[in-house]
Amino acid sequence: MRIIDLTPEHAEEYCLCLEEWSDEIREAGSHKREWYERHKDSGLRVKLAVDDRGTAGGMIQYLPIEQSPAEGSGLYFILCIWVHGHPQGRGDFRKRGMGTALLAEAEADARALGARGMAAWGVTLPFWMRASWFRRHGYRKADAMGMTALMWKPFAADAMAPKWIRPRKKPQGEAGKVKVTGLLNGWCPAMSLVHERARRAASELGPPVEFHEIRTDDRPVFLEWGMSDALFIDGREVRNGPPPKYEKIKKKIARRMKKVKEEVKEPGLPGLMGDSFTFHFSLFTILRISSSAA
Repeated sequence: MRIIDLTPEHAEEYCLCLEEWSDEIREAGSHKREWYERHKDSGLRVKLAVDDRGTAGGMIQYLPIEQSPAEGSGLYFILCIWVHGHPQGRGDFRKRGMGTALLAEAEADARALGARGMAAWGVTLPFWMRASWFRRHGYRKADAMGMTALMWKPFAADAMAPKWIRPRKKPQGEAGKVKVTGLLNGWCPAMSLVHERARRAASELGPPVEFHEIRTDDRPVFLEWGMSDALFIDGREVRNGPPPKYEKIKKKIARRMKKVKEEVKEPGLPGLMGDSFTFHFSLFTILRISSSAA
């Protein structure tokens, strides 16, 4: 096994999260590829774990924390560490130490770049991106939001602990319409999949349904909302991890569409408006039970 920097030869499979066999990954569209092109020269770092045949079985991507969903200074933030664990395609690469090797190489790289520490998100349940896994590698919790912990490892004594950037606003509904709002960063195909399914469902249902896209890879836009990837129907959060099926999303929109039409017929009835915020970094709740970094 070797850890290598991302090369043009592997760029396409990286953009597909090593799951080129997956119809769902392709359904997510080209958002990851476009995101990579925008960020590859702005501090984004990507490394792959390849076996003796040169097949990539794992990946890690990290960037300056100032470009992440967390607030901090002088740190690098791990967006994703992923070891392919499906029997399809390239096969199961877990239990070979790829995750540990990728993390060690990323930390060494960040140190060489002058970083004062490393941060990552981790879920407190035993799934993908487990907080407990990072803890075993010397990380400790700096902040938490729901079941999502912000883990970090300082490299310097004077390094400052990071904090989550929390949700700051949410979209609102509009009388006589069904507003489906998708906040999209583009770095995660799983979140892009939810976004594209919602867009397609809104288009197929037609008026009074409207789809609104908010691109949070624009930093000022992200800071305005405090959320990276999220889906709302008239201000009510739709849980997007693990990614809901297209039929489920369409059914939710259709149900709201029916209520709006009834309200138009009977003016004066209050609309159904949700008041719950989504997590700003919704990939945290993607539960890839079958795969994990090892």
